Amino acid sequence: MGKGNFDEIGSTRASIRWYYFIAICAQLFGISAVILIGVLLAQYAGGFGWGSNLDKLFNNHPLFMVLGMILFYGDAILVYRVFPNVTKIWIKILHAVLLATSLILSSIGLKAVFDSHSNAKPPKDHLDSLHSWVGLATVVLFGLQWVCGFVAFLFPRLNKEIRVAYLPSHKLWGKLIFIFAVVSVLMGTTEQGVYSNYFSDKNMRTQRNIINLFGICVLIFAALVLYLASNLGFQRPPEPKDAPENQPLISE
Repeated sequence: MGKGNFDEIGSTRASIRWYYFIAICAQLFGISAVILIGVLLAQYAGGFGWGSNLDKLFNNHPLFMVLGMILFYGDAILVYRVFPNVTKIWIKILHAVLLATSLILSSIGLKAVFDSHSNAKPPKDHLDSLHSWVGLATVVLFGLQWVCGFVAFLFPRLNKEIRVAYLPSHKLWGKLIFIFAVVSVLMGTTEQGVYSNYFSDKNMRTQRNIINLFGICVLIFAALVLYLASNLGFQRPPEPKDAPENQPLISE
């Protein structure tokens, strides 16, 4: 009771194994993207730090944005599909926790870039590129999406009619925000690569290759996440009326 099962919706065991194989591949590409950007920044861009070294301070920005808006956000999208036999209320909580972690990491990344611009001598302008506009808009939309989802589906939780009406919009905006995040991250790494002469200096072939591999890993991770989330054949079946999912979180 209160649990979904792939077999209940007609999927074969072979297709289930294939589905989880793709999910594992998605994780490998997502983690690879984080490792690649970490290596690039640590080995070739001065490393990380929160002191007076502005390069080290800035380097926290791409790392935390990739962790938050790509890896954790993507995994938050997938939890509803890769844990079909777990009671839905616990999946909701895990989904909310992963998204909250994503938002915290992204906020740290934003603080890093704003601080690095403000502490420069002379101070650099904020929000002076398309990347910065798209990136900030994405994080703001993400924050609004998280608040609306938390209120509607977790606590205090709106009535069923409102939840049913809002759910399609919540799913759509979740995927759109993820796409915006991918676009923003790719624009940002390309912008930084151009600024650092990775694409014009023949002696920076390694850095250039790392950025290109990073971009490929991000694109593959995003494509696999969206495929897994959009595959209706593995959608969770409706919860029974007596499942914890359909009971209030607090007594009325």
